[in-house]
Amino acid sequence: MDSLVDYEDSDSETSEERITEPHDTGLYLDVNNDQHNEDQLFIMNPSSSSSQSGVSGTHDSRSYSSSCVKRSHPNPTVVRPYVSKRQRVSASAPVQTEAAHTAGSHLLSEVSETIRPYLSRKQAGTQLPRRVKCGLQGHQGPVNTLQWCPVDHHSHLLLSASMDKTFKLWDGVDSGRCIHTYSTQLGSIRDACWLPCGRRILSGSFDGTVALTDVETGKTVVKMENHFKVGCVTPRPCDPDVFLCGGFSSEVKAWDVRSGKVLRVYKAGIQQTLDILFLGDGKEFISSTDAVSRDSAELTLVAWDFDTTAKLSNQIFHERYTCPCLTSHPLDNSFVAQTNGSYIALFSAQRPYKMNKRLRYEGHKVEGFAVHCGFSADGSVLVSGSSTGSVHFYDFHSARMLKTLQAHEHACVCAALHPLLPGVMASCDWGGEIKIWK
Repeated sequence: MDSLVDYEDSDSETSEERITEPHDTGLYLDVNNDQHNEDQLFIMNPSSSSSQSGVSGTHDSRSYSSSCVKRSHPNPTVVRPYVSKRQRVSASAPVQTEAAHTAGSHLLSEVSETIRPYLSRKQAGTQLPRRVKCGLQGHQGPVNTLQWCPVDHHSHLLLSASMDKTFKLWDGVDSGRCIHTYSTQLGSIRDACWLPCGRRILSGSFDGTVALTDVETGKTVVKMENHFKVGCVTPRPCDPDVFLCGGFSSEVKAWDVRSGKVLRVYKAGIQQTLDILFLGDGKEFISSTDAVSRDSAELTLVAWDFDTTAKLSNQIFHERYTCPCLTSHPLDNSFVAQTNGSYIALFSAQRPYKMNKRLRYEGHKVEGFAVHCGFSADGSVLVSGSSTGSVHFYDFHSARMLKTLQAHEHACVCAALHPLLPGVMASCDWGGEIKIWK
């Protein structure tokens, strides 16, 4: 293969300069036909015709033109400079970013036509999903949690957090498309949740940071460093600008996003905090830990006073199972805890936080996965994932199993019923798959 660059001596450069003179006059040279070029060069070269005449002049011109043709290169207008794939991608990246930003700027100004009829309508009972509507593909790692937007007008938006270091926003009601992907942190996103306003998202990562992200712009409002892997985050109900976070540490920290500073530190003397749940208006909260002794787990659930950082009780749960998930009932003054004993326990949200020993929601499997559980909007149905890939529905008042869906091939770690639409649910598994049910 001939090289695009021909290294020659200085004489060739002089000859090349001569051959380019006709180009300056706007003439086109066709180098594909040598004989045609020789005649054309003799006729079109004004310097040769004016300085010499006769046969000798013709012979000299032919010799000159022949040497020029041999030394000429392909038409330089045909050769295009090489641009690598990386340069082409980087050149087009700003256009893609701007388009995504423009699309996100109208994210919270639209109301889904599917949601609109239910905004002024009270939900009569809870319908259970029956079949898969669509599957959402996009995450490259296990999906840890799902949550519908808490604002009714934007409840078509579904939040998902994944171990692939991103959290995504989906249109979970209409199109099923991924609206925005947020890559605000360097580690796996273990937990993410909406703020009550529906305009910001709080995310905790294994890189040790908690980030507050604006939904429309995708920009990080503030990022806080904890110096430990963050496994759970939860905003305070009475003051959403304050949140609690825990993880692979013996401490639970309270942060204020307005100042970006730690307000309080709660020291439990454990190795890891699995989940955190505010009770009532946020004056008290429950933390779930990994502390398990031989016969009991007296530090598994700990009740705290938010203002004084004092322990209110650590004698709440006496069975030797950790609790990876805590969920508050939407109407009743109680909460439930998902246990690694493959059952859900019910507790009172008032002191001394007694466990209801008559009701136990069992039939699913946990087996070491952080399986979430949640309630329907009216609190009548309790839904839980399972390590077997199924989704289980329980009657809250009787603990009777209502229905079981074989939803995923991998462990189903989260299932969330829609707050407005009857029979609509989102579920995710450890393989990164998300499904919308109706």
